[in-house]
Amino acid sequence: MDFTIDSEQKALVKAVRGLITNVYESSEARREVTKTEPGFAAWDKLAEMGVLSLPFEASPVEVSLAAEELGKVIAPDPFVEAIVLAGGLIEALGTDEQKKQYVDAIAGGEVLPILAWLEPGKRWSTQASVTFADGKLNGVKAPVVQAERADLLLVTAALPEGGTGVFLVEGATAVETAVTNDGSRAATVTFGDTPAVQLGEGGDQTAALEVALDRARIAYAHEALGAMETALTTTVGYLKTRKQFGVTLNTFQALNHRAADMYVALELARSTITWATIVAADEDTTPEQLATAASHAALQVSVAGRHIGLDAIQLHGGIGMTAEYSVGHYASRLLAIEHLIGDGEFHRARLAATVGDHDVFDPIG
Repeated sequence: MDFTIDSEQKALVKAVRGLITNVYESSEARREVTKTEPGFAAWDKLAEMGVLSLPFEASPVEVSLAAEELGKVIAPDPFVEAIVLAGGLIEALGTDEQKKQYVDAIAGGEVLPILAWLEPGKRWSTQASVTFADGKLNGVKAPVVQAERADLLLVTAALPEGGTGVFLVEGATAVETAVTNDGSRAATVTFGDTPAVQLGEGGDQTAALEVALDRARIAYAHEALGAMETALTTTVGYLKTRKQFGVTLNTFQALNHRAADMYVALELARSTITWATIVAADEDTTPEQLATAASHAALQVSVAGRHIGLDAIQLHGGIGMTAEYSVGHYASRLLAIEHLIGDGEFHRARLAATVGDHDVFDPIG
């Protein structure tokens, strides 16, 4: 199978890389941006370039290429959260009128949509405790990424007749925002008789929600892949230049072995995540196959992200522990991505539940 990207895709990578590295030219520049409102700085430029329209006009391959470049500089712009996940749900479930109202505005950077689905005390479950009745929402969602900045919230809620629906709320009335470990924003959003309109034609939308989440998990995996690649490159560069006892650190075999282990983890993650993207791009892929691919990718993000992020800090020594140095921020973002898409334990359990669906392979007979 040919994994080589074509000339147009290479041009996309070059364009996104040029734009994003110009805005976030250093870890110091990114850190300064996250300290000010809204906490990201490339959104309008991404819209002008057409990056925000990729999920609506291109394939998961192009989406993954953009996400990976954003991950290389851990850009705080909520591309996956707003465009791939929330925007993808509107594209998949919205009525013609809703799509006409929102999709072009989202692609143009005029409307920032965010999906509020995580709840306190629950672990990545699509079953909601927030309730919907008589056109109003009641309950709490947390954490909700960029909730205060969002122009449109997509809120998952339990339906009176059973199942889960997705509801549109233009602006939330009670939002308590905090800065997260990776410098981005997340909030606790409280709904108290908040007016809402269901996205799409109504009924139980759990299946469509699961598909949207799995597509977002694969895009997040590419963002994590970009972050892991930069963390490894930065670490190898440090080992080649930092001296101890009169020689550079890469003189010590034990440190070289640890860097090699990081490289192996990165490449295993890359191959798994690339395969998952190919599965997502196939029009014949079933929701079950997509879920399996997404969980494999997310599991590799959990394992490789922790390995590469923590080893990058340790191999830098004391400087790696400082807030001013970049590798700690990469480790923080990798941890944040893991908690957005589900940790290793969650995806191992998800995959284990499907073991009985597969035939036994007999290598001898």
